[in-house]
Amino acid sequence: MRVVIAEDLFLLRDGLTRLLEANGMEVTAAVEDGEQLLAAVAADRPDIAVVDVRLPPGFTDEGLRAALAARQAHPGLPVLVLSQFVEQLYARELLAGSGTGGIGYLLKDRVMDGTQFIDAVRRVAQGGTAMDPEVITRLLTHNSSAGPVSTLSPRERQVLGLMAEGRSNAAIAQQLVITERAVAKHTASIFVRLDLQPSDDDNRRVLAVLAYLNNP
Repeated sequence: MRVVIAEDLFLLRDGLTRLLEANGMEVTAAVEDGEQLLAAVAADRPDIAVVDVRLPPGFTDEGLRAALAARQAHPGLPVLVLSQFVEQLYARELLAGSGTGGIGYLLKDRVMDGTQFIDAVRRVAQGGTAMDPEVITRLLTHNSSAGPVSTLSPRERQVLGLMAEGRSNAAIAQQLVITERAVAKHTASIFVRLDLQPSDDDNRRVLAVLAYLNNP
């Protein structure tokens, strides 16, 4: 798997490179700003780009903008965005411009858990979704007081949260210690309550749910 990294902090950039390479991946470029990211993606055509939301020169959302521009120039490019804090606006913009291809939004703290981070990289590179549990919690909390989300049962909210992290029915069943059939029933109910089209494609169903939850 070929990876491009965009991270302005040298120590973190070097640490990510070492972690990815230790897990059998090839880091084709490790850059520090958005312009270099776009150039690296165009030159190397990686399987995934791992991008810090805040990059030079302004350290606001330059990384996110560069990631979205890279996906526009190279449709289907999987992108895993890293952020220091839970910023729902950034998650919303990433989802709004997602198009095709895997997407992920993780807090940098998750990088400390090498197994979790590598799992997210692989999932996104394969076209899946990896959303940070903290982001999902904020979205669910923000939308829980009114509207269809408030009608979900506690179990349905658990299933929705795990679904939004990008987990399959089998993984959700294992996490909640219930059968896959029960998960399927909860999922069907969630789609009905949220007025979403059901889908057997894990990535599409996660994007649909997240797009709904991110609707301002």
